[in-house]
Amino acid sequence: MKTDVVVVGAGIQGSAVALRLAQAGKKVVVLERAIPGAEASFAAGGILSPGVEATELGPFYGLCAASLARYPAFARDVEAASGMWVGYRGGGTLEAAFDDDHARLLAGRAEKLQKAGLPVAVLDDAEVRRLEPALSPSVRGALHFQGEASVDPRLLGRATYIAAARAGATFVTGQVRRIVHEGGRAAGVDHESGRIDADAVVLAAGSWSLQVEGHGLPPGAVRPVRGQMAVVDTRPPLLSRVVFSDKGYLVPRADGRILCGSTMEEVGFQKAVTAAGLRHVLDLALEVAPALAGAPVVESWSNFRPASPDGSPILGPGTVPGLFYATGHTRNGILLTPITADSVCAAVLGKAPPVDLAPFSPARLGAGRAVRAG
Repeated sequence: MKTDVVVVGAGIQGSAVALRLAQAGKKVVVLERAIPGAEASFAAGGILSPGVEATELGPFYGLCAASLARYPAFARDVEAASGMWVGYRGGGTLEAAFDDDHARLLAGRAEKLQKAGLPVAVLDDAEVRRLEPALSPSVRGALHFQGEASVDPRLLGRATYIAAARAGATFVTGQVRRIVHEGGRAAGVDHESGRIDADAVVLAAGSWSLQVEGHGLPPGAVRPVRGQMAVVDTRPPLLSRVVFSDKGYLVPRADGRILCGSTMEEVGFQKAVTAAGLRHVLDLALEVAPALAGAPVVESWSNFRPASPDGSPILGPGTVPGLFYATGHTRNGILLTPITADSVCAAVLGKAPPVDLAPFSPARLGAGRAVRAG
């Protein structure tokens, strides 16, 4: 088989990159060992919050902000192409403090953001509870990032896969044996269905990226970090917007379900919901909103964040011509989906990306020393 581009991995990153490449007229084959979007994309909270996730101004904040700015158009595009709603909801994000020390820390961070011209409001405890009456009486104020939002990753992952397929991308199930290197460049992949030749290969295999032979990345460039989540059901809905504390977060859905998350566990590929993990996420949920005590727990799960050593994603070209990356997003894969898709698509097409990819290049990790030719 011969194609223009092979994308390894059909999570939200691989599917979104495939969508943009197919829309640009490229022949794209997406390889997935199981079900598209069934791993980290399926398990994520769907928080779109540069203000909370990127605590310092710099390239990572800029990347997150650029992606958030693209989200309304990206969501409309995917919905139009797939015929599905993706659960995009505005309302902003609250980062709440539950003691005076944390409140002072948040106020200091808000001052830096405001001086840089970034949109954030500092709320006192009464103002917080006017927005979210169900929050604990212990709340000592919050930052309100008014322009932020959330999305339902399960809906988004399925819709993006459908949109990419309808745009012309071909999805193939099975195991990738290796990325083929010939003549000093990536020339395709060896797949269990046979050799697939391509002008470019995009590695978007998430936590499993280093298990793909020929990946061209150094040891430890991407590792799995387990996160556990529980879902409670509230009727009528108890919360309207995402709420962070210093221990975790609550993500309300339109139907009243609230996602309580999450753990950060260095346990390798041990996918399990544990008693300690559930206790952690439910304790933080009750600390933030004590009224959740009577809400039934309706679901729980765990999966793996594809974590990089510095928490920033690995994007764009590497040291091997023809090999591109859309991996290592750590805990911000859903937030960074639009900018990843646009930037990696541009890199594959030989065009200037919408943001500077140098801070997110695999070269920062010493990738040039790790090429495994085949």
